[in-house]
Amino acid sequence: MKKTGRISLAALLSSSMVLAACGGGDDQDAAGDGGDIGRISIYSPETPDMTREMAEKFEEIHGGQVDVNYAGTNVLVNQMIAEMDNPQADLWYGGGGILPFESAIEHGFIESYTPELAEDWDVVQDDIKVRHEDWKWVGVEVFALGLIYNTDLVDEDELPQTWDELLDPRWEDELQMPNPAASGTATLFVISQLQDKGEEEGWDYLDSLVGQMNSMPDSGGAPAQAAASGEASMGIGFDFMAYQMKDRGESVDFHIPDNTPILVNPVALIKDGPNPEGAQKFVDFMLSEEGQQIKADWFHIPMHPDVEGKSELTMEDLNEVAQDLDIDWVVENYDEIRQSWRDRYQ
Repeated sequence: MKKTGRISLAALLSSSMVLAACGGGDDQDAAGDGGDIGRISIYSPETPDMTREMAEKFEEIHGGQVDVNYAGTNVLVNQMIAEMDNPQADLWYGGGGILPFESAIEHGFIESYTPELAEDWDVVQDDIKVRHEDWKWVGVEVFALGLIYNTDLVDEDELPQTWDELLDPRWEDELQMPNPAASGTATLFVISQLQDKGEEEGWDYLDSLVGQMNSMPDSGGAPAQAAASGEASMGIGFDFMAYQMKDRGESVDFHIPDNTPILVNPVALIKDGPNPEGAQKFVDFMLSEEGQQIKADWFHIPMHPDVEGKSELTMEDLNEVAQDLDIDWVVENYDEIRQSWRDRYQ
């Protein structure tokens, strides 16, 4: 079943989550009226052009210099762990949802920050966890995991209604997913299947699914590109990947099988980063109307109630298919699952 329609942020954000009415341009102009912001270094696996646009807008408002370093989520996590004695970055933005952030807390390389524009947020809103209990991370957009498919190669009535249907012989050598050893997007998918099926049955399922793939690239966005080019019929990825390409006129669309992760995508401060004040200002900017508008323009589902998203999804669609993930289980097993993947398939 293909999911369409426009998202209603009012359904996502209750009055307890409404951002301060002054969180738009006036506050940002005042915040940018002086002082040396300095250099802010961000680690992010997210769309480079979008993140670069956010960096440039921040520099326009506040000054300073924003450097964005791109790699897969798990590559960046390993790097941040290795740099704990001498942190090289100030912020970590994005990683296929909250799971790598929750797992990273026990490593001790991210620290708490409560943005003013989110200080009234509950931890969980409408069954979606939107911030960490101790403000170790805060969500800046909503993601839905699903299938990006080539509309020239796949008929709508062929679309898998469950993740199990990806094992149909119809899809042999027609699928791509990112490599969970590098990609947070793929790690989220693996974890969701292990929780849904149990570990033994889940790994059996993944054994079969890997055999259906024609490639497992390290980049979380590469399977979407493969679907657009016809290298694959379908790729596992997030909603915004499909809608960005569809908006450019490419022959793709997005489909959500039942029981799929619906998560916010967070930002977090790196503990003892070289520019903590600049990092805090950038988090504030990401939640501001200006920052959220950039996300909306790139088909990310924004958190700000005054910013209208471009996504074709509705919260009713997402609530129908959302999987209930056990976050405590994820934290306990995240690193072990990544290692098990490497041991089994690499």
